[in-house]
Amino acid sequence: MISIIITGHGAFASGLEKALTQIIGQQPQLACIDFSESMSPAQLDQQFETALHQLPINDGVVFMTDLLGGTPFRSASLLSQHNKNIKVLTGTNLQMAAEMLLERDEYTLSTFCEQALTVAHRGITSLDEQLQAKATLRLEPEENGI
Repeated sequence: MISIIITGHGAFASGLEKALTQIIGQQPQLACIDFSESMSPAQLDQQFETALHQLPINDGVVFMTDLLGGTPFRSASLLSQHNKNIKVLTGTNLQMAAEMLLERDEYTLSTFCEQALTVAHRGITSLDEQLQAKATLRLEPEENGI
């Protein structure tokens, strides 16, 4: 099973962890690490190292970060440069985290990352877009004579 570390600024990771627990329950092989205002990048790096020592990494580890170019992303990226079993995703949202935590047994590390991006993009939508898509689906059978 792929291990996951969710990280981000402020209470991003712990907030996401609370929401995930409410929606899908507690998950194994998951660490959530906040980068608070009072932390230094070195302290964040130390928390990452601790998590990597506590989690199984044989099937790989995916860091799910909040912001491209932010400190959590950069720190995770540096770790990934030294270990091919570590991947880094950014722009993490609740849709991505929930679906991928439930499906991580089905993928290799690289296909997990590809699917996570698909899921994240699918979760970014609007009510108008969803209503229009449903209306189009209802119209198509009639237009085809079904």
